[in-house]
Formats: sequence, C-alpha cells, structure tokens
Amino acid sequence: MAKRKVCVVITARPSYSRIRTALRAINEHPHLQLQLVVAGSALLDRYGNVLQAIEHDGFKVDERVYMVLEGENLVTSAKSTGIGLSELATVFDKLKPDVVVTVADRYETLATAVAASYMNISVVHVQGGEVTGSIDEKVRHAVTKLSNLHLVSTELARERVIRLGEPERTVVVTGCPSIDIACEVASRPALDFEPFEKYGGVGPKVDLSQGYLVVMQHPVTTEYDEARAQVEETLYATKAFDLPVLWFWPNVDAGSDGTSKGIRVFREQERPENLHLFRNMAPEDFLRLLVNSTAIVGNSSVAIRECSFLGVPAVNIGSRQQGRERANNVIDVGHDRAAIVSAVREHMRRGKSPSDHLYGDGRAGVRIAKCVAEAELTIEKRLTY
Repeated sequence: MAKRKVCVVITARPSYSRIRTALRAINEHPHLQLQLVVAGSALLDRYGNVLQAIEHDGFKVDERVYMVLEGENLVTSAKSTGIGLSELATVFDKLKPDVVVTVADRYETLATAVAASYMNISVVHVQGGEVTGSIDEKVRHAVTKLSNLHLVSTELARERVIRLGEPERTVVVTGCPSIDIACEVASRPALDFEPFEKYGGVGPKVDLSQGYLVVMQHPVTTEYDEARAQVEETLYATKAFDLPVLWFWPNVDAGSDGTSKGIRVFREQERPENLHLFRNMAPEDFLRLLVNSTAIVGNSSVAIRECSFLGVPAVNIGSRQQGRERANNVIDVGHDRAAIVSAVREHMRRGKSPSDHLYGDGRAGVRIAKCVAEAELTIEKRLTY
C-alpha cells in the first residue's frame, strides 16, 4: 500500500513549535510520507530564520515559498496572502500531496487552505475552534470551513467547530503539539545553556540568577496604528523593575514596524541597562528560559498555552488573546504601564502557578499522526473520519 503523502506548511516562528512533534510523528508513521513546505516569515533572517532550526532538527524541506512583502501593514498583509495562494498552488501541483496540514490562524494559513481546497486536496486544520480578539479569529473560522479534518486543542474548541456546522466525526481533540515540548521541558527544567553565548542578540549581557522577565509583544492587526504607543507602555513598565528583561522580536504582522520602531527609539533614548533583545530560540531553549523566569509579559499565546502547563506567571496585555481559554497563571491588563507593573508585582507575590493541562497532556503529535493516517480518503480525494 502506497504511503499517504502529507504536506505540512510551516509559515512562521510559532507555527513550527506548534507542529514540530506532529512532524516527527508523521515522519515516523509507517503509512505516512511527510512533505515539508517552509514559507513566509519562517524563511526570513529578521524573524529568526526558522528554516535553520527545522533543518537542524533533521527534517528535509521539500519546497520553500517566499511570499512576504515588506511594509508590515494591512495592504502588504493582504497582498502577501495573494502571493502565498499563487505560489502554494504551484507547490501543491508539483508535490501532489494527498493531504495538506495547515496550522492555526495566520494569513499564510488561509492562503494554504484556499489553495489546497481549490485543488481538491483534503485539508487538515490544527488548532481550530479557538476565540481571540483580532482578525486571526476570522481567519481561523474561515480555515475551519475550508477543512475536512479538524484536530483541536480543547473540548470547548471542538464544540465551537461543531457549531460552525462541521460533522462531529471530523472534529477530534488531540491537544496542542506545543504542549508536547512543554512536557519534555517540565521533566528537565534546568536552564542548561547560556542564552547570550548561544543566541547573541542585542543589548547588555545581564545576570539572570536573581530572576528576570520575558517579554513577547506582537502588534494587533485590528489596532495596527496603535502598535508603537502600545509597546511603549510595556517598555516603560518593565523599566520600573530591577530585573533583567529578555525581549523577543515581534511577528511579521500589520503594525510590526510600529512595534519595532517603539523598541528601537526606547533603547536609543532611555539606554536601558537591563534590556536584551533576541530574534528567536529553539523551542526547548525558549521554554526553559520561560520556566525559570519570574514572569512572561506581553500578548503571545505562549503565555496562555505552554505557560499554563509549565505554571509560568503571565501578564497578558490588551485584546490579542481576548476570548482564548486560560488557566490561573494569567492576569489580564490593558495597555497601561501602571496596570502592567501592578500585575507583575502581584505575580511576584504569588509565585509559580500549578500546572494546568487545559491545552493537552504531551501526546498531541502522536494523536495527530494517527488521525491523519486513519482518516478515510475518498476517490474525490476528500477525507472522511
């Protein structure tokens, strides 16, 4: 029996960590053949060049798709989606996969699902059914309607996908694959590498032995023109603490230029001695950095997902994660420096949170591979489950 060709499209830094254990499980499954496409910001040095990490982990990359227009605004996001749709159609025509796997809710995810759907290739959507406070939610639900098999992270996400009209048998709770990596880190949490030597970055080398903050703040696409003002509130809030601040570069979304400019101007004007910036880290290293931190600050979903499992205190700022299921490790605040400072201090008073398995138990990758292998593929190349 010929192996089922499963094409997974990785388009950004978060996408890889969200699907890596599933890639491994698909690659090792006796009835599946992994085809790997790397696209979008995952190919760009300024966003950490995830391609290098993928190849370092031993995965063979079948195709590369350059699709990101410079500008990081609403127009370039829309045009990049169109470029991705065109280029991915060419790639799918060349690779001729039986199944295409698309991850989460970015504009590149939408391009992937549209291209595959119009080519009569079955779409598997990982992490559908979740609710957030930006355009990502519209994209996520649109991809749900373009997909044939839905591998969701939580029971509530499953209920939402079914309410969108998808057949119950096609919606499976697998958990989130990023929790698989968090589970591995939880078993060996020690910070066993020197972040400044291994990853370089920009800013002074600071002493991490007495605690530190991790900050990851992305622009909100529906509030892109406020990105600079929003990040400035976070920058001045973190300045109030006598703690090192390890800041990670934002995603390539509308408003990213404003976020980046806010960070650069703050460094030039304030010359902070406690701020160090990184582009990217390997998933395990990043999670070890988190589990040993005082708290994570910003609006990344890692604070909601992986940090809930690891018990890392999280200050979630603004509307980007509005509506997403969360555990007790999260304190929500607005874009207000005083509120951010207060929330961090409250976390310092409370300490670590207990581990919460809301988003999975560490076996999602294996479950995803099993579901993709066992789903029926009709003569019209449509999955049924």
